[in-house]
Amino acid sequence: MSQVALTAAIAKMLVETAPDAYPALAIEKSTKVIMDTFAAILSGAGSEVAHPLDQYMALSGESGTSPIMGTARQTSAEMAALVNGTYGHALDFDDVLSMMPAHPSAVIVAVLCADLQHYPLSGRAFIDAHIMGVEVGAKIGLGMTTEHYHRGFHGTGTLGIFCGVAALARAYRLAPAISEMAFGIAGSMASGIRRNFGTMTKPLHTGWAARSALTAVRLAMSGFTAAPDIFEAKSGFFSTYGVAQSDPVVALQGLGQPWVMTDPGIALKKFPCCYASHRGMDAVLVLRERMGVTADAVARLECRMPEGGMQVLTYPTPTTGLEGKFSLQYALAAGLLDGAYSLWSFSDEAVNRPAIRDLLQRVKAYEDPSCRGDDPLFETRSSGSRGFVEVDFVLHNGQTETVRVAKAPGHPSRELSWDELAHKFRDCAAHAGLSAAQTDRAVSALQQLQSQDQMDTIMHSLRQQ
Repeated sequence: MSQVALTAAIAKMLVETAPDAYPALAIEKSTKVIMDTFAAILSGAGSEVAHPLDQYMALSGESGTSPIMGTARQTSAEMAALVNGTYGHALDFDDVLSMMPAHPSAVIVAVLCADLQHYPLSGRAFIDAHIMGVEVGAKIGLGMTTEHYHRGFHGTGTLGIFCGVAALARAYRLAPAISEMAFGIAGSMASGIRRNFGTMTKPLHTGWAARSALTAVRLAMSGFTAAPDIFEAKSGFFSTYGVAQSDPVVALQGLGQPWVMTDPGIALKKFPCCYASHRGMDAVLVLRERMGVTADAVARLECRMPEGGMQVLTYPTPTTGLEGKFSLQYALAAGLLDGAYSLWSFSDEAVNRPAIRDLLQRVKAYEDPSCRGDDPLFETRSSGSRGFVEVDFVLHNGQTETVRVAKAPGHPSRELSWDELAHKFRDCAAHAGLSAAQTDRAVSALQQLQSQDQMDTIMHSLRQQ
């Protein structure tokens, strides 16, 4: 396996690839994802993870000038990477890349923003590093196969750390030998297991990956050593974290062939919860509007999912907002009751409404082999993108209606518009307590990210004034 030399090939690609090597469309796609990620980080600043992270920062005693977004606080670069990264996944509102499967951009944005004072970046350089970070992590995930996830690993932590290292290596233009060391160090830091879904530790996987990526790069730049062939070697990452089908050759051959940012692209979330629920949620809103009914008129709501579609939706009767994010039954009931979804939909208060408890008795959700359809990539897709989802409404008067959804809103084939993205950003910024004027300035700057001279300017607009 060591003859593959995947680690060396990635390290070389990161420094030698020209900025115009990927399609021009990738720049626009990346800009949208980055704007979306900043929105997700801001939403995390107003979430339930904020208080314990404040306490942790106080206990750590770390100090510095790196900003915590959505707040007025500053701390060390590595702590900022951890906190901003955790914020980015706190409400499960960040991007989705099914081929990993993981949420790579919160890790990348957190590490690139962590030390802008010493390593300033223009908007264009930031985009470039993001594209390369996504590419590397995605192709490692492709080589690992989705069985890595099915074993119980959370790819946002175990694979996202390599996205962060790759993005920093690209931004800092590290020599290949140093990048190899950084990947080697990161290989011993990769972590995250799915049992923690529905708790604060799930988003911590993102923050931990961001902090560890920055630490690994800093150690490598300081002369620290590690195995230079961490991906492909015996007892390396692929052989230890992978399965029989995991193959570094697949990752190597996939680099830039095609570029992930444009093919297959990254999905952005319209709803702040687990992506596996989104197609069913979309179907509920469509049916509610089409039939012109409210929850009182519905005798039964039935949702059929593809096999594996409910793998991570493990809370049929949630009691907290975090559990609600991983409850298909709750998500369907909330859409039926409210006719819309917001950040509040996944609060403790919303989850525990008596009306929801009543509705849950009328909601049925299960996996159905027929929802596989003719999806040729069914086995390689994540639970939120394989096959299709069907939802039935059965009214008290006997009327029935069914909607089938194959692609969730925000999927690359159903891309969020700039207006929808701006609306999401404003909602998230308000959740963090930013003013409307401040938010408008940030939206304008992020929409024109490619022409921004200094990312520091944007970072300032995302802090409490």
